[in-house]
Amino acid sequence: MNFNFFNPTRILFGVGQLDNLHRQHLPGKKALLLVSNGKSTKINGSFDRIVEQLEKAGVEYAIFDKIMENPYKTVIMEGAAFAKENRCDFIVALGGGAVLDSSVAIAAMATNPGDLWDYVCGGTGKGMSLQNPGLPIVTIATTAGTGSEINCWGVISNAETNEKIGFGAVELNPVLAVVDPGLMKTVPPKYTAYQGFDALFHNTEVMISNGVNILSEAIALSAIENIAAYLPRAVKDGNDLEAREHVAYGSTMAGITMQLTSTTAEHSMEHSMSAYHHNLPHGAGLIMISKAFYEFFIEKHACDGQFIKMARAMGIKEADKPEDFITALVRLQEACDVADLKMSDYGFDKSESMTLAKGARSMQGGLFFANPCEMTDEDCAAIFDKSYK
Repeated sequence: MNFNFFNPTRILFGVGQLDNLHRQHLPGKKALLLVSNGKSTKINGSFDRIVEQLEKAGVEYAIFDKIMENPYKTVIMEGAAFAKENRCDFIVALGGGAVLDSSVAIAAMATNPGDLWDYVCGGTGKGMSLQNPGLPIVTIATTAGTGSEINCWGVISNAETNEKIGFGAVELNPVLAVVDPGLMKTVPPKYTAYQGFDALFHNTEVMISNGVNILSEAIALSAIENIAAYLPRAVKDGNDLEAREHVAYGSTMAGITMQLTSTTAEHSMEHSMSAYHHNLPHGAGLIMISKAFYEFFIEKHACDGQFIKMARAMGIKEADKPEDFITALVRLQEACDVADLKMSDYGFDKSESMTLAKGARSMQGGLFFANPCEMTDEDCAAIFDKSYK
């Protein structure tokens, strides 16, 4: 029954909510407008719409458009320097998980001395505390996957050390998040699936975590039910706004439930995968290892009841055994055409399993403590072996 919940982010959720941005109290006079190095926000019109909203609000802006998938520390430091040079007093982050994650790190480094890795906990990070509050952040989500629009964490890669580690602090929570599923219509089918499964696994990991509580479970089950029911529709037809809205709900709710209960080592394991193979989309990596990962805990009977609850939420109403969750998971992956993803297609070799396992514990070892039972490096490597194809 115990929980500790703090979420200072105002959430505007629903189709058309971007048009209300200029009516909100924005936290500064000049924004660092943070976008990716791709063309999606220009093609789908969201960039022009956000510029219009800032101009209506009387806010100046400077554009930084160099954020890539699995963003590098070097780009974070460049973005922070750009914000200082242009005297930006807050950040507007328009994009998917990479942009939203980057906004947290740039917000911190725009106001603090040194290097980002001075403040990273884990791996080769020095674990120092921030000396100054970061720039305020406003997030505009254009994908449904990470839940980063409403939390204070971002995952950043360090190419020099082959590390991918979460960074954050409670004072870096966004002050305002706009989740407008109308901005998500042009996300391609395979990325809709990858992102949707990222959102799903945030919630399923909360459900099996040893820190799950009455509130985080209720939110996670609601999110799981919505994602499982609507993700195949969103993958099949990106213009299906009803489907987009329900998947976006599941993603944003994950952002909330992750503040109540930690995710588990599934995310540590995937971050190790994409640290060593930078071209791997995060959601795709999670899908690749998911079946073997959850089977590990089912074989241990670590939390049978939680798996049964999730199977029922995913559409198997008569579920009465934990293996029913695996059945529901595989069905959903097949419905979204992602059941046959191969690690070998992204350059993995089966000989890497122990390196990946040790990397997962080194980079984000804290998430292993949230697992419902012990998972050794050998167990972790065996999951990679079982997942390999």
